[in-house]
Parts: sequence; C-alpha cells; structure tokens
Amino acid sequence: MTMSACDHAPRFTKAEPGEALSGGSATVNKTDRNAFSLPSANLSPVRRLDFSVGNSFFRSPWVIAPSTTTARDGLGPLFNTNACQNCHIKDGRGHPPAPGDSNAVSMLVRLSIPNDPAYSTLIEQSGVLPEPVYGGQLQDMAIPGVAPEGKVRVDYDLLPVTFKDGTRIELRQPKLQITQLGYGPMHPDTLFSARVAPPMIGLGLLEAIPEAAILANADAQHKQNNGIAGRANRVWDDAQQKIVLGRFGWKAGQPTLNQQNAHAFSGDMGLTTRLKTVDDCTATQVDCLNAPTGKGPEGEPEVSDNILRLVLFYSRNLGVPARRDVDNQQVLAGKTLFYQTGCQQCHTPQFTTGANAAEPEQANQVIRPYSDLLLHDMGEGLADHRSEFQATGRDWRTPPLWGIGLTEAVSGHTQFLHDGRARNLLEAVLWHGGEAHAAQQQVLAFNAEQRTALLAFLNSL
Repeated sequence: MTMSACDHAPRFTKAEPGEALSGGSATVNKTDRNAFSLPSANLSPVRRLDFSVGNSFFRSPWVIAPSTTTARDGLGPLFNTNACQNCHIKDGRGHPPAPGDSNAVSMLVRLSIPNDPAYSTLIEQSGVLPEPVYGGQLQDMAIPGVAPEGKVRVDYDLLPVTFKDGTRIELRQPKLQITQLGYGPMHPDTLFSARVAPPMIGLGLLEAIPEAAILANADAQHKQNNGIAGRANRVWDDAQQKIVLGRFGWKAGQPTLNQQNAHAFSGDMGLTTRLKTVDDCTATQVDCLNAPTGKGPEGEPEVSDNILRLVLFYSRNLGVPARRDVDNQQVLAGKTLFYQTGCQQCHTPQFTTGANAAEPEQANQVIRPYSDLLLHDMGEGLADHRSEFQATGRDWRTPPLWGIGLTEAVSGHTQFLHDGRARNLLEAVLWHGGEAHAAQQQVLAFNAEQRTALLAFLNSL
C-alpha cells in the first residue's frame, strides 16, 4: 500500500495479510447458492449438530393451531410468512414484490404514527408509536377466519442520473401502495417504511464486536468534523428492561440477536416467545384476539425456550464467505477508489471481536464486515421519514458489505438497499446522499474504467 500524492488516500497495490478471511477463522469457502448457509468454519462437529437442528427450525414451516405438530404450531393469527427461510432466502437477501405477486413475503412494511408525549413509556420501549388499528407492522396474510391486514404493492418512478462522462442511467424511486385494508382506514398521519430481509451471515460476529469499539468510531468521526457523523442508536432491551446500544436491523433498532429473532417470530409469523408473550393483535382486531393459539397447557409460549435457543445458535453461526480475487489489480484499483471517495469512513473495514463473545468460536477474531453499525443521515432520497428510537427519518445503519458480491449467486437477484430499490450495486451507490453526498459526487465523476474497478472491488467482498 502506498499513499497517493494528490489526494492523501491510500493506494493499494497488494492485498493486506489475511484480507480474504472476512470472518476470521470462522470464514467459509463457498461461492454457490449455498454460500450463506454454512456453519462457521471453526465450529466443532459436536456444535454443528446444534447448528443443524437450529437450521431445521429456521427452514421448516410453522402450522396453524391446534395441530398434532405441537412443536411447530401456533402460526398467526396474522403473519407475513410461515418460515424464517421464506424471507431470508437461502439465508440471503430478500426482495420487494414483483408485479403480480399476491404477497410481499420477503419485504415487510413497518407502520407508526408521529410520537405523542402522552405515550412516552410505549415509545421508549417500542421506539415508535404503532398505528392504532394495524400495529407496528402490516401483516398481509392470516389464518382462516381472520382478515389479513392488507396487500402491499410497489410501483416505481424512474429518475435519470448522468455521469460526468455522459453515461446516463435511471434509478428507481419506489411508490408504496397499501390496498385491501382489512380493518378500516389507517390513521391519517401513518408513516410507512418498507424493509427487505437482510442477509444472515456473520451476525454472531457483529454481536461480538465490543460496544467500546463501536462508540470509539462514532467519537472519531465527530472529531474529524468532515461531515461524517455516525451515531449509536439507543434501544430497549426486553430481557434487561433498560436502554442499551442497538446494532441489528436497518436502523439498528434491536440490541441482540435473540431479541431480533423473538420480534421476528412475533411480527413476521405471529408466534409467541418468552420475550414476546402475546400475539401481535391490536385491540380492534377481535377475531385475531379470539383465535386459537399454540401455547402449552401452562401458558408456555408457542416458540419454546429450546427452539428459540437453537435458532439463536444457528443465526449466530452462519459463516461469512471468504473474499475472492483480493490480489487482482482491478480489485485493488477499486479498493483505492473506495478509500479515495471516503466510503470506508462509514463502511469500516475491520474490527476485532471481544474476548467475552457469546460463542467461544467468535472471540478474538479479526473480521472485515465493512460497517460501523452506526446511524448516518443518508439524505432525503432514501428517507422514510419514520423515526425509530434515536434514529431519525433520514437515518440508516451502515449495512455490512461482506458477502455482497455473492448476492446474485445466493438470492437470484441484485436488488439492494433497505427496500430493494437499487437493481445493482452502482444504483445503490448513487442513492447515497446526506453524509455520503460528497462520495456520491465523486463516483459520478468516475469514468467507465473507474466505475468498473469500484464494482470489481465491491463484488469481491
């Protein structure tokens, strides 16, 4: 690595030691459709058994109660899908509904209304004030006898963008439409946020990053005073009953993987857990409230503690694929451009996980997620205008980039960003505004060779 005399950015001429090992010693070597579905490479054969059992609960569909399949009954009454794998396709990225799709499946829509001080306790614990009739998430499926909440459709306007060399492309501006409302009109000030399911790889490693390291990045960015100012989200921890650091979800609205999973079981499939003990029905949804449940005779939740534990183990231990072509000269040129534009300021390349990680295999690992897990103002173009705890309507958590070049191989598409509006990585880059506006403008000045190099680097991750 040398330094460029003109811009003081690093110029990379060879790969860094260990750079291909994105997940440290947990890194896996797979590039096909199953690249995101392997257990961490350093998981012992005995512990791989728990991984396999967790995988079975992640993949298998849940059924309506009452059922002879008592370990997996209780689906609904309202839900978006009947299995985790349906959203996180092959443990990868979801996508918005295509024209003609009857259900959104791997994209959900968050709902809320503007905050009201009269509900301060609810807002403190939920991060939002849910829509009074439909709650915090629109469920477009339901069991027999219960009306689905509505249907989701996405249309697009096309926005032309021109590079400095005259190359012209079009971006897709989504137009979200909610139709066939099952419980009457929504609050007139309802706020909507479409979210596709993110990839599942490396989540345990992200959980193992010390809080101090995340906050140190925020401090360093603020001290540089160059327009990049990441902030930690502060969110409610259901288990600890207090406010803690958020690190999961598109706005870092969840503190732990276990809570993320419990909330997904509740909101996406209508399943109760020890952390979310009641079905996701509002007071006006009487049929939902009166529907049969899959709870045990003593009121045990539909998702037992053991199943929740196994799904947590599985989601913590999905291995991160190794990088490809780290010594390729075009990839190295793209990496130089990535740093030249300042992308690495938010997409932090490297962390070392803590010694006290929840899983011993994830302790003391040098990992390369390309994320700071902080909130950043991404501009009006990407804004959903919906706050979530400390995140504003223009804030998004920096998504990890590891594995992004394998999206098409795993998920069969290349639709990126929180709502899948970008049809490829270049479109995703060009949607960056706010704190990333200067970087976006530099990319717009790139010639065809530079654009190709930048994409080669991103696709190597």
